[in-house]
Amino acid sequence: MAIQHNASIEALLQDRILILDGAMGTMIQQRKLDEAAFRGERFKDWKKDVKGHNDLLNLTQPAIIEEIHRQYLEAGADIVETNTFNSQAISLADYGMENLGYELSKAGAECAKRAVETVQRAQPNRRCFVAGAIGPTTKTSSISTDVNSPAARGTTYDELVKAYGAQVQGLLDGGVDLLLVETIFDTLNAKAAFFAIQQAFASGARQVPIMASVTFIQAGSNRGVTGQTVAFWNSISHVPLLSVGMNCALGPKEMRPLIEELSHIAPVHISAHPNAGLPNPLLPTGFPETPDTLAPQLREWAENGWLNIVGGCCGTTPDHIKRIAEAVCGVKPHTISKVEPYTRLSGLEAVTIRPESNFVNIGERTNVTGSPAFAKLILSGDYETALS
Repeated sequence: MAIQHNASIEALLQDRILILDGAMGTMIQQRKLDEAAFRGERFKDWKKDVKGHNDLLNLTQPAIIEEIHRQYLEAGADIVETNTFNSQAISLADYGMENLGYELSKAGAECAKRAVETVQRAQPNRRCFVAGAIGPTTKTSSISTDVNSPAARGTTYDELVKAYGAQVQGLLDGGVDLLLVETIFDTLNAKAAFFAIQQAFASGARQVPIMASVTFIQAGSNRGVTGQTVAFWNSISHVPLLSVGMNCALGPKEMRPLIEELSHIAPVHISAHPNAGLPNPLLPTGFPETPDTLAPQLREWAENGWLNIVGGCCGTTPDHIKRIAEAVCGVKPHTISKVEPYTRLSGLEAVTIRPESNFVNIGERTNVTGSPAFAKLILSGDYETALS
C-alpha cells in the first residue's frame, strides 16, 4: 500500500535538516517521582508497583509529560515523540495493564499535540510534528527463549500484530502526524508493527508517514541483537517509509560508520538520534556526552551529507537538542541515495544480485536434523562421504 506523505514535512525535509527531540525517560527521572505520583488517583490501589512505568504518566501526570514535550519544542525540536514506547499489550503485561494499550497511546498523543499547539500559538510561523513512538516490546519473536527448544519464542507474530494494532489506532486517534517504529532490535517484531500499521490504513484509518529506526547494541560490532548488520534495511525496504535511521544503544562514535553506510544504501530520508554516549553509572548524568561534545559530532555527520533528521536518545535533554539544532542549522540535508533496482536479500548479511553476479548457487548448510542420511554418515564417522 502506498502511504500518503505529509506534504508539509516533505517540503521541510527538502529544505533543511529537521530536529527530533531527546530522551523522555531522562527527563522523567530528573523529576524523582515516587510510587504515589506514578499511581495517581486512578491507580492508587493497583496490585503491582508502577514506579518507572513512564507511559502511565500519560494518564496520571499528563501535565508533566506535556511540559517535557514543550521544553523540547522550545529548545528547537521540529518533531516530538509521544511517551508511548511501551504502550502495547505485550510490554504492559509486566504491570497487568494489557488492556490499556489503546488508551495510553491515545493519551500520549494528546499530551504531545497539546504541547505543539501551545508552542505554535506562541510562534505562528513554526510547523511542528508529533511522531507516535512505537517501541520494540519486551520480547523477541526471532530468538529462542529456551536453549533446549530452538522453536520456543516469547511471543508470536500474530500476538505482536494484535498488540501493535491497538497502539497504532490509539496514536492515530490521538492525532499524531507520523508513526515512528523505533529501537528495532528484532526485524520480525518491526515487520509486525509495519503490518499492523498497514492494516489500520487499509481499514480506513488516517494515513500518516512512517519512520523506522534500528538499534545496534554492541560497541565495535555492526550487528544488532538478532545478528543482522545493516542488512536489516533489505528486510524492511518493502515498507513505504519516510525515513530510516538509528537510535539508542550506541553513542555517536560507535554509530557513525553505521549511519554512513545506511545513508548510501537506503533510498529514503536518513535519521539519527544516538544516546549521549554509552551509559556510565559513575558519571553524574550517567552518560559521557554533554551538549557541547555531542553537537559537533552530529554536525560533522550533517556536513558529510548523511542526515535529514537528527536528535537524541537516552541521556539527552533539551540542552542537548538546543545545541544540536544550532550546530546543524544551515547545513544542507542529505540527498536521497539512488539505488539500482537489483534483487536484494538478507539473512544475517545482505546479498545483492547484480547483472554481473551471473549464476548464484544457493545451498543448504549441513544439517544433521534435517537430513537423516547426513546424520547417519556423521554418526558412523564417514566424514569424507558427508563432505562430498
